[in-house]
Amino acid sequence: MFARDKHSLREIKRRIVEFIAGYAEDAGAEKGIVGLSGGVDSAVSYALTCEALGSHNTIGVIMSSALSTAESIEHAQSVVETHGGILRRYDIAPTVEILRSLLDENTRVRLGNIQARIRMIILYNVSSETGGLVIGTGNRSEMLTGYFTQYGDGGCAIEPLGELYKTEVWALGRELGVPEAILVRPPTAELWEDQTDEGEIGIPYKILDEVLFLLIERNHSSAEIISRGYDPDTVERAIELVEKSRFKRHIPPSPRIRTDNRETLL
Repeated sequence: MFARDKHSLREIKRRIVEFIAGYAEDAGAEKGIVGLSGGVDSAVSYALTCEALGSHNTIGVIMSSALSTAESIEHAQSVVETHGGILRRYDIAPTVEILRSLLDENTRVRLGNIQARIRMIILYNVSSETGGLVIGTGNRSEMLTGYFTQYGDGGCAIEPLGELYKTEVWALGRELGVPEAILVRPPTAELWEDQTDEGEIGIPYKILDEVLFLLIERNHSSAEIISRGYDPDTVERAIELVEKSRFKRHIPPSPRIRTDNRETLL
């Protein structure tokens, strides 16, 4: 379903590169800032930003925590070594500990969200310093299921991968020359020990993407998807994730106060 030949991958790459370059030009920004986790999404976003703005205008930011593994840091560094650019590194562990001590009853999910939002603060501080754009790393699979932190990894100027399912990001990563060690590593945000994306979502990405494609792009009902041989519990889980996370995919709403002719009702 998601098989992509080299021609289509090159066309996808071209469109995304033009999108990044065009948005940056409209915003008057020369630089792009990408948070590097050591995972495939940030590696692909970084590579595309280098193509669009030039590696000399691309800043990769590693923001390690107490849970970051040496492997993740090495993978993040390898992205900059492969594609060029500017590398910055920050240790967020002390800040996480300060907030942990200030806030009560922290679950591992809440602590994970704290880490994601600390990273967003750092990226936007670099943005303010350099006048660059914060380039997002979220893919369509994550956005549709709400697998991101509002004002954390969901906080960015643009989402270059927002139309690509996770399996498509892997394919594009190979086309872009992302290091193989990153492509084969199980995705993890390292928000707690032994955490993996697929474990938290509860569905392998390959199956999730196929179900989401049929649900969103083909507008199939759950019954139609199940009739194709997909596990009913998996289908219902995917639909539940999409429905429960709708609020994450919209800007904060405001009540309607003005009429169509813009006259105030007050």
